[in-house]
Amino acid sequence: MSFDNAYEAVTEAQPDGDTRWAFGTGFVDPLDGVDTTVPAGVDRDGLATYCLMLGDDALVLSHRLSEWTTRAHELEDEVALANIALDLLGQARMLLSRAASVAGDGADEDSLAYFRDEREFRNVRLVELPRGDFGRCVAGLLVFSTWRLAVLSRLTRSADPVLAAVAAKGVKEVTYHRDYAARWAVRLGDGTEYSARRLHQGFADVLPFVPELFTPHELERELARQEVAVDPAPLRPEFDEVLRTVCTTAGTELPEVSTVGTLAGGAGRHGVHTEHLGYLLAEMQSLARSDPEARW
Repeated sequence: MSFDNAYEAVTEAQPDGDTRWAFGTGFVDPLDGVDTTVPAGVDRDGLATYCLMLGDDALVLSHRLSEWTTRAHELEDEVALANIALDLLGQARMLLSRAASVAGDGADEDSLAYFRDEREFRNVRLVELPRGDFGRCVAGLLVFSTWRLAVLSRLTRSADPVLAAVAAKGVKEVTYHRDYAARWAVRLGDGTEYSARRLHQGFADVLPFVPELFTPHELERELARQEVAVDPAPLRPEFDEVLRTVCTTAGTELPEVSTVGTLAGGAGRHGVHTEHLGYLLAEMQSLARSDPEARW
């Protein structure tokens, strides 16, 4: 079908009855043909919560990275960070949609993103830290993507077909995210004295939150026994090796830091967050909450 202008192409109905209302829609659904039935013997509430955990990680970091729009030092990196944010947003949408459909409580991806309160979010605290400078951004993205890639690589074998499909798509995306962050870590570490110092400080800011990434929630352990989820604890050596390799190449050393504490043993997976998440959610959710019945 041909159109007189680009605006018709994104607004007019297509032969299949779909409407491409925005750039980026109309592509092949990564879950097309995937069996969405919850595997026999798997606790539905547990699976829904696990999808929330992974989806919230992606959603919150996506919003943080979107804050670099108009603030990055070069247009190329502004586009790169925006694309990484969009990748993570796509993962969040699929995971939150899966959580909603499994729970069967009438929620959808939008209500989970925009109408939950701070204590209902299950993301790790690392992703909610303030934007900081570019050194912090690189250090945080390298840490997160290295960890998430290790998790998603194992999740491609999940007994839940939807999680496996989301992970298979995510592995390709997060591999790029890790490569982007690693390349910039080398450039900063092997650059000027100032750039190396900013990278070092970035690591000092984010490394206190690393132990949380490898401390499994009881739900993760249970679903890992059912071959649905991934127990992150055994992934720490792989994570450490990647960071060690990058830092050696960059000519820098990881700083010695103290671990951020928990509240009665609870952290992000339990709904215990830093003071930063509330401000982030206030900004992210403000438009939807101002008119909950609005349709776009």
